[in-house]
Amino acid sequence: MPVTETRETLPGPAGELQALTARPETVAGVAVICHPHPLYGGTLHNKVVHYLARTLNELDIATVRFNFRGVEKSAGEYDHGRGEQDDCRAVIDWARAWQPDRPLWLAGFSFGAYVALAVARKADPAQLITVAPPVSVFSFEGMALPECPWLLIQGLEDEVVPAQEVLDWARSCRPQPEIVALEGVSHFFHGRLNLLRQTLLDRLG
Repeated sequence: MPVTETRETLPGPAGELQALTARPETVAGVAVICHPHPLYGGTLHNKVVHYLARTLNELDIATVRFNFRGVEKSAGEYDHGRGEQDDCRAVIDWARAWQPDRPLWLAGFSFGAYVALAVARKADPAQLITVAPPVSVFSFEGMALPECPWLLIQGLEDEVVPAQEVLDWARSCRPQPEIVALEGVSHFFHGRLNLLRQTLLDRLG
């Protein structure tokens, strides 16, 4: 399937944001994808983020991966998840202008899952995907939960985010996400990225 990848510089609230778009030949929607923690090496090139984008492209979803403020060539500096939410909103606005007649999807991995979930209620995406949300690191209490379809993927051998805490929190959510718990999967899906791909294809295809 032909996919056109383009490096982009997007306007952000703290300055320009570095981004990479990928547009399949047929576009059924557009997804904004948020990367893991900036202070621990998270960038738009993270392998889980890359697989999210590539798999969504297989589903005819155009994707926008971007670097949060202060990461690589994006302006600004880390803001503990607050300014990063503003970055995400700015990219959502850009994505909707880029593909104005297509539904918006929103996805995030780890820290990116926290940011995506935090903005989802007001952004009102057609689909939300959160992979390994860091419920033990950031406060999810009192967060306005989305009313859109929401897929949550969690590896049961996660060495960064305690899987049971994520599952307990997810099961307490109202509305509740569709929860997929994957046996033998670590935080970064070492050796199991194809399982992430297949899960997305099975649940969203």
